[in-house]
Amino acid sequence: MPFDVKLTDISISLSGDEELRGVLAVPDGEGPFPAVVMVHEVFGIDESMRSQITRMASAGYLVLMPNLYSRGGMRKCLKATFRALVDGVGQAYVDVEAAKQLLLSRPDCTGKIGVVGFCMGGGFALQLVSKGYDAAAVNYGQAAKDLDAQLAGSCPIVASFGGKDMSLKGAGPKLEAALTKAGIPHDVKVYPEASHAFMNPTQAGPKALRPLMNTVIGFKPRPVEAADAWSRIEAFFGEHLA
Repeated sequence: MPFDVKLTDISISLSGDEELRGVLAVPDGEGPFPAVVMVHEVFGIDESMRSQITRMASAGYLVLMPNLYSRGGMRKCLKATFRALVDGVGQAYVDVEAAKQLLLSRPDCTGKIGVVGFCMGGGFALQLVSKGYDAAAVNYGQAAKDLDAQLAGSCPIVASFGGKDMSLKGAGPKLEAALTKAGIPHDVKVYPEASHAFMNPTQAGPKALRPLMNTVIGFKPRPVEAADAWSRIEAFFGEHLA
């Protein structure tokens, strides 16, 4: 039975009097619970991302999504965040680590923790697989150029890709081959009829751009494939975060 979930907008105090904002979801039940840091897609914490937070928490996880644009705004932070994604260092990683430590410090956390990401966040999740997490869910995330090096010391990974996602053509099979070669437990699946952002419950992007995202770029929800991807994430995390 799914848990009822309480979502709260929170602030995390950082050094230098800075604050990181985020959204915390807590299941309404007897803990302790395993925890999940969830990293948002390029459009930030919108209605789709709040739905994804709720979806994960309803399966019995403490979930925190840090707002990677909260320290400077989306326009200012976007370039720096993508640079951090490519370089593997930067403010975004500090923010994600702060979210991770907050979850682990909670008395209702079991001490087990996973990381989940979508789109840009999926790329971050893949960058974080060797950074002290017990499992990672990479949803249409970009891998580093040196994938073998990126996966050194990796936690188990469950990953989902769209077969019609031209921005990540061949990414699923490439990741699966590298994980198999490295002997890392994994579940990688490519959904042939899906494109990018297929797990979003609503159309990706700001409302003014949604027709473009749907008809021209091809980003559109795929509820059947999304449900299957979520069932795989739950089963995988249930195994590795129990």
